[in-house]
Amino acid sequence: MTERSGARAPCARIRVRAAFHGPPDSGNGGYSAGLIATAIGRELNVRLVRPVPLERELEVIAVEEARWEVRAEGATIATAAPATLSVDVPEPVPYVEAVDVSRHYAGFEQHAFPQCFVCGPQRPVGEGLRIFPGDVPGRGIVAAPWTPAPALESGGAVRPEFIWAALDCPGYFASGSAQVALLGELAVRIERPVHAGERCVVIGWPLAIEGRKHRVGTALFGEHGACCAFGVATWIRVAA
Repeated sequence: MTERSGARAPCARIRVRAAFHGPPDSGNGGYSAGLIATAIGRELNVRLVRPVPLERELEVIAVEEARWEVRAEGATIATAAPATLSVDVPEPVPYVEAVDVSRHYAGFEQHAFPQCFVCGPQRPVGEGLRIFPGDVPGRGIVAAPWTPAPALESGGAVRPEFIWAALDCPGYFASGSAQVALLGELAVRIERPVHAGERCVVIGWPLAIEGRKHRVGTALFGEHGACCAFGVATWIRVAA
């Protein structure tokens, strides 16, 4: 494909399947951002400009040397730029403790998007990640157990977009927001592979609040306590 009248040719095309939704009619933010980052092949900060449409072709376009836009029928859905992540990751939570605190997951009582691919309690086993973070007493963080299913693997490791997804929703539950919020930005660094069947723990912790924006950190620990991936996100409270 050649460029015409200043238009740039897509460097990749992606599609968010309906199964990977957050809100009912749009893609889960973390999964969508991870799919974008995987298509580009860089450590990125992905900013979601609009809800990510489901089952539509999205074009990833390099608009500058180190900046990309994701478009659907000409409308910008997301932007991406290189990220340099620097954050102090808290000590891991033991798997048994993560299992215990997840029983008190706030989403069991009230959930804005109960069918969310990542944290929806109404998603059947095998059809969602079912990551249910609960408060860890005395630490100011949330934690959840997660054992990735074989279907999430490719080439012997969990695919990157699912790592991004796992690092998404725990950030909201760590943010302290009492209102519905949506993912605005997410940057992730994957340090080492995660494997299907591995008993992992995902944690989230608050970093800063500025108006309606909540900045949070999340991290994924493998079965032996090593940090496999971490991220920094901005969640934006939905105006009442």
